[in-house]
Amino acid sequence: MTFLSRLLGLVRDYVIARYFGANGLTDAFLVAFRIPNFLRRLFGEGAFSQAFVPILSEVKANNNDVEVQNVINHIGTKFLIVLVSITVITVIIAPLVIFMFAWGFYFESDPTKFNLASDMLRITFPYLMLISLTAFSGAILNTYDKFAIPAFTPVLLNISMILSGIYLSQYLATPIIALAWGVLIGGIIQLLFQIPFLLKINKFPRLVRGNHVAVKTLKKRMLPALFGVSVSQINLLVDTMIATLLVSGSVSWLYYSDRLLELPLALIGIALATVSLAKLSKHFANQDAQKFTRTLNYALKIGLLLGLPSSVGLVFLAEPLMISLFQYDAFDAFAARQSALSLMAYGSGLMAFILIKILAPAFLARGDTKTPVKVGVIAMLSNVFLNVIFAYYFAHVGLAIATSVSALINAILLYYYLNKRGIFKFSADLVQMLFKVLLASFIMAIFILNFSNEVNFYLSSNVWQRIFSITTLIGIAVLIYFVSLRLLNIRIKQL
Repeated sequence: MTFLSRLLGLVRDYVIARYFGANGLTDAFLVAFRIPNFLRRLFGEGAFSQAFVPILSEVKANNNDVEVQNVINHIGTKFLIVLVSITVITVIIAPLVIFMFAWGFYFESDPTKFNLASDMLRITFPYLMLISLTAFSGAILNTYDKFAIPAFTPVLLNISMILSGIYLSQYLATPIIALAWGVLIGGIIQLLFQIPFLLKINKFPRLVRGNHVAVKTLKKRMLPALFGVSVSQINLLVDTMIATLLVSGSVSWLYYSDRLLELPLALIGIALATVSLAKLSKHFANQDAQKFTRTLNYALKIGLLLGLPSSVGLVFLAEPLMISLFQYDAFDAFAARQSALSLMAYGSGLMAFILIKILAPAFLARGDTKTPVKVGVIAMLSNVFLNVIFAYYFAHVGLAIATSVSALINAILLYYYLNKRGIFKFSADLVQMLFKVLLASFIMAIFILNFSNEVNFYLSSNVWQRIFSITTLIGIAVLIYFVSLRLLNIRIKQL
């Protein structure tokens, strides 16, 4: 389901690139979209979900259905009040919010970008409330092992944005505003889609009065997790803020490279994190340390097995990928080249991003949100410091380099604390597997370097020639990788 969602996400980005290009107007939309999207990672499937799922798993393990429903009702009511308040305030002060997150727009001589971003933020921001309630519903479904439905819902947002970008844009004086309406419509559809499945398991939230101890526990765990869990998103937002000070198009170049990074990150890191958090919370609630360790070890093996070759592919095929997917009509060869450069920087940090997604739930499942916060703050400060240095020398590419380096710092520190406290240590078979995966990835990289078509081939080819060439190359590279693993005695079924 996540794969289907990300596939349509690429189609969505293709539509944005083809119809709107990489320019000042696109930068304005991406900022207006990224602000609620960033907060969604905090209030939605980020800090909220990762604090809420362990609480619900614990209540479910130790109480009857009536108490489980009571917890859902109280947390859901308080969550709704907070979301409505934030949404109303932000819609009123939209220009101030745009100034805070994209001050570069404000200081430009032409106010068009700033005004357009402010107008579009008023349309896109209610999406935060809708998608956060969707994530709340999804967290309940995940706790009851219903993973497919929450993973499918982003498909609906992508479809809404695609149709709005192609059709609604034809009827608006400023066509790109259609994408903002697509975000809002998609959020409404996503929330409505979850309701029948909540009713099916008899866990639909209801408004209630009063307080509950679970709300206090959630606040205690969630507030620090706002930093700890979503540091990579905060780093991306800092990238956007600094990118608004660079040449027009910088925000868009980072956006498209980040979107390609998100494909393997979602399929591997986020999918593993979503399932492992629910499982780890269950094992911790049942005091089963052996299953807790085994689940974490298994998640790391899958992450390594799929993440390392994906990282190699993103780095070595960055430009062919960008040209094949996005370089049409309004999105020119220069934009593809600039996006490819930042993709190489992001791609080199893919394994670090995946490790964060896998290791953070090990703390969160135990109710420890303070440690990821400590680690997250260090990583975030490192990112800001490195951003200033690298952006000066490498412009938007430097921002991507800084993000990848800070992610590596984050991952190393998370593992350090897990190991130091005796919670988890890399097993001997995991370390052995690492060297074999490295060797198989190296063999695959040699094939790509020797048999990939020149960039000029992609630039001069039509869409079908590009797609055939890149998919054939990737298909053979994947085959070589898994054959190499087999020769190195790694059996996928035995994992």
